[in-house]
Amino acid sequence: MSSNVAGLLAYVLGFITGIIFLVIEPYKNDKFVRFHAFQSIFFNVGIIVFWIAYMIVVSILSFVTLGIMAMVMGLVGFLISLAILAYWIFLMYQAYNNKLYKIPFVGDLAAKQVG
Repeated sequence: MSSNVAGLLAYVLGFITGIIFLVIEPYKNDKFVRFHAFQSIFFNVGIIVFWIAYMIVVSILSFVTLGIMAMVMGLVGFLISLAILAYWIFLMYQAYNNKLYKIPFVGDLAAKQVG
């Protein structure tokens, strides 16, 4: 499998495929694949942390406003989910086109891990 396909696949199942491509031969020695694997891991961990914080805020607002804000926050959450999906597809597209697209902050962390 070529490096660009492996880089794309590092994003498919989030941090799971990121970890897989960091440990299997010959991709664990390929800097392009390692970069995208680390970026996938960091990106997905960031999304998980964001959603946990978002759900806490939504729960508190729903309790305080007796559920009125829950509908608004549900729509906002849906729009955020669509934006994350579009960005995830964009990241896979960039990897497939052999580009080292760096996500702000996360991309620099991934580049440091690769060396």
